[in-house]
Amino acid sequence: MIDTCAAEVIGGVDTHADTHTAAALDQLGRLLGTAQFPTTPAGYMDLLGWLSQYGPVSSIGVEGTGSYGAGLARFLRLQGVTVIEVDRPNRRMRRRLGKSDPVDAEAAARAVLSGIAEGVPKSRDGRVEAIRVIRTVRATAVKSRTAALNALVSMIRSAPDQLREQLDGMTHFRTVQAATRLRPGCDLVDPIACTKIALRRLARRVQHLDAEIKEAELELKLMVAEVAPDLLARPGIGPNVAAQLLVTAGDNPERIRNERAFAMLCGVAPIAASSGRTDRHRLNRGGDRGANFVLHIVALNRLKYDERTRAYAERRKAEGLSHLDVMRCLKRYIAREVFALLRPALAVRNTVPLPLTSTDNQPDQPQLVPVTSLTLAA
Repeated sequence: MIDTCAAEVIGGVDTHADTHTAAALDQLGRLLGTAQFPTTPAGYMDLLGWLSQYGPVSSIGVEGTGSYGAGLARFLRLQGVTVIEVDRPNRRMRRRLGKSDPVDAEAAARAVLSGIAEGVPKSRDGRVEAIRVIRTVRATAVKSRTAALNALVSMIRSAPDQLREQLDGMTHFRTVQAATRLRPGCDLVDPIACTKIALRRLARRVQHLDAEIKEAELELKLMVAEVAPDLLARPGIGPNVAAQLLVTAGDNPERIRNERAFAMLCGVAPIAASSGRTDRHRLNRGGDRGANFVLHIVALNRLKYDERTRAYAERRKAEGLSHLDVMRCLKRYIAREVFALLRPALAVRNTVPLPLTSTDNQPDQPQLVPVTSLTLAA
């Protein structure tokens, strides 16, 4: 009988908002046990201690390392444990095995043991994480501004004739300005007065979101210029494009083995689509679609303004490639160029882990100490 205390242990964690469910396997794939822990620093410590009672922990597969499992992944990394990012089980397996937290935790551990899951999650503890959160705020503000502006235009089109004639036929900028100057009066049962109130509130919302977007864009510009100035110097790459590419790579780009893996991550690696006498490749519809989108924007900009890119496109079209194939080749080349600039830009990390300290009455907690701070001047 194998001594499970001496064998290495592979863990799997199914993450949720309030609790995490862990499963432990030995090297032969035998289930050693399952347990549930709260999503607190003390719960993270208990989870690791529970796994360690079966033997030395070699690696732990964690679902949702970018959402519910982000805190646990950071904690385990600070403890020196190898964390593997695990996708949710496929529908076929769930139909066969059922769905529960212990079952999903065991499936995560088996994905690590079999080698199906091998990706290292983003560390989310450096300057790129700061860029990501600001970019997320900007993206939500842009979406909300579009919704408010569409609601404003739609309300004007269905407004009473007198009000519609007053605001119709202007640009969006002038429409917003005019709507903020409306004076509805005090008669709240008058449809015209209430429509003026609604239009003024929507216009003020658009103005507020405009200011928020401008602030976020300024912050992104300064942050990206400090983190990756060489990336911004390349043709067709602006602050928003550079920010997305940095977020795709993460604070620990060493997790990406080579530029081929980065191209696959961005969804620009060619996928074989050959059959019989046909030898061809097709577009990759996987990967990070945000990174794929910004690489497409860079390719379009270079086709419009860069002579070398236009000459390359004409030459490949003369060889028989379609426009889609040319765009695929351009995006693959740009991904190779970007990857060569990302690793040097993120070589210096702005946080360092400290050893855990414990007291008699307080559980051990991970800490991060900033080495440098980014000061943004408005």
